[in-house]
Amino acid sequence: MPKYKCLWGVIFTLLFTPLCHATSEVEIGGLLLDNTKSRLGHDFYFKFSQLWHDIPNKQGINAQIIEQIVPRAGTKLSLLLNGRIIYVTHFGRRQSPVKEKVEQAIFILIDAMSQTQYSQNSVDMVGNGW
Repeated sequence: MPKYKCLWGVIFTLLFTPLCHATSEVEIGGLLLDNTKSRLGHDFYFKFSQLWHDIPNKQGINAQIIEQIVPRAGTKLSLLLNGRIIYVTHFGRRQSPVKEKVEQAIFILIDAMSQTQYSQNSVDMVGNGW
């Protein structure tokens, strides 16, 4: 019986604890999602993620690497920034150098991030003209 009292105490504590802290929001900045399937895709993601950690000002930015395997042709990797495709590359069936394509993807990502932040924060770039 004391076991169940402890269990009920833990359940009530877990249920009512978030109500006390509801005023503060949790913000996740710089989310990088991996949707790769092959060894080559995992290698691309690993090298990309190492460079991703060094990028500043990633608050509110979500990046996603999606791999699509094309039969008899290799694989297609797409890089999405906040749900919009910004980079696509193809790899053949054989091992090919990944480093140059990762660096190219990072440079394109940084450029797209700066354009996104510029267009959102600038008063001159408002969509309706006011």
